[in-house]
Amino acid sequence: MTTRKLKKLKLKKLIWLFIALCLPLQSARAVLTIEITEGVEGALPMAIVPFAWEGANLPPREDVTAVIAGDLSRSGRFAPLPEEDLVARPHEAAQVNFQNWRIMGVDNLLIGKIRASSPGNYVVQFELFDVFKAKRLVGFNIPANDANLRYVAHQVSNIVYEALTGERGAFNTRIAYVTVNKKLMGPNKYFLYVADADGYNPREILASPRELISPSWSPDGQKLAYVSFEKNYSEIYIHDIRKGIRRRIARYPGHNGAPSWSPDGTQLAIVLSKRRKNDRSNFNIYIYTLKTKQLKRLTKHWAIDTYPIWTPDGKFIVFTSDRSGRPQIYKIPLSGGRAERLTFEGKENDRPVLSPDGKYLAMVQSGGGRSQIAVLDLVYGSLRVVTDGSLDESPSFAPNGSMIIYATNLDNKGVLSAVSVDGRVQTFIRETNGDVREPAWSPFIKQQP
Repeated sequence: MTTRKLKKLKLKKLIWLFIALCLPLQSARAVLTIEITEGVEGALPMAIVPFAWEGANLPPREDVTAVIAGDLSRSGRFAPLPEEDLVARPHEAAQVNFQNWRIMGVDNLLIGKIRASSPGNYVVQFELFDVFKAKRLVGFNIPANDANLRYVAHQVSNIVYEALTGERGAFNTRIAYVTVNKKLMGPNKYFLYVADADGYNPREILASPRELISPSWSPDGQKLAYVSFEKNYSEIYIHDIRKGIRRRIARYPGHNGAPSWSPDGTQLAIVLSKRRKNDRSNFNIYIYTLKTKQLKRLTKHWAIDTYPIWTPDGKFIVFTSDRSGRPQIYKIPLSGGRAERLTFEGKENDRPVLSPDGKYLAMVQSGGGRSQIAVLDLVYGSLRVVTDGSLDESPSFAPNGSMIIYATNLDNKGVLSAVSVDGRVQTFIRETNGDVREPAWSPFIKQQP
């Protein structure tokens, strides 16, 4: 099979990963399904040999090889060879015949094994090779156990991804999202979830009878700020995910919304409509300091200023405003002053989000009855629409900047989708019991969840 045929096979093949976890959610079953619908023509062909099991008892339930293959496939950067096309199944370097893999047109080869060290404990051993150079690129032995074996598999994916691309992998990060199921019996219809980046292990954070919107991760990946309408008016909360404790930080008269964490985690940019006497302003952006509970007004304009985000250096706030007549994206210094308009192409541009390195600005671009995700290159000034839906919204960058997760509509159902920054890779994430919306991709997590 030639390299060209392998690439075509990967472009045509739908890769389904069915992930189910029973949760105590009013007898509902939360099931997430990830579908890779588009790949990259230039994806690197590679072979991932199923990891061997070395132990006296049955192997662990977690299929480490499947997790790794799924991670690398979803990145769009790699085209793993179908398992049935593997010419051999080596597990150690001495067993590898590089010439056989060269004939298959494979650029890289990943082999490994899982060794039992004690009951419920393992060592995951793997090696990555450059097939044409017949050279080992990287190899590690990583301790694992039944509880964290999937997490370790994501670690392996991260190591492989970084070794081959030079970029940090984001496979063991998480996503937050809101599901809506109005058909459920009982008072709660809206649910805030956190799941692994591949959709696995969804965990309910909050259930509410009314809307939950705008989840935003703290820089350490341990807390979420969000807006709740559960008491029939908007309030902003900070929720400690590990402890399951939340505290309200804003319930001012009028609108309270769109929380966004500062890069150092000490402040939030929020949107309030609180007014003073003879003040003609509408929605404005405020800076809330968590330690002192001090509130500072940043924008002072009659227009609607909303959806603030911080630049990576913490010196500017980027936001949406209709001060020019229609929603466009602006930037203002944290110290205040004149706002600078950033977007000019497109009828309306809304809900900005910056890549972690600050080089790209993603947004919702609307016009002609459609809303799509667009990406502005802030270095060269070029703008590109990267999605082709009619109701795409709420973009959020992966912490390595390679992908953007967003909410969209598929078959009259709210789903999540992820697209590469260049628009060439597309995946969909469905939830079987309701509509999914308001995604937020976590930063890199320093410690194991």
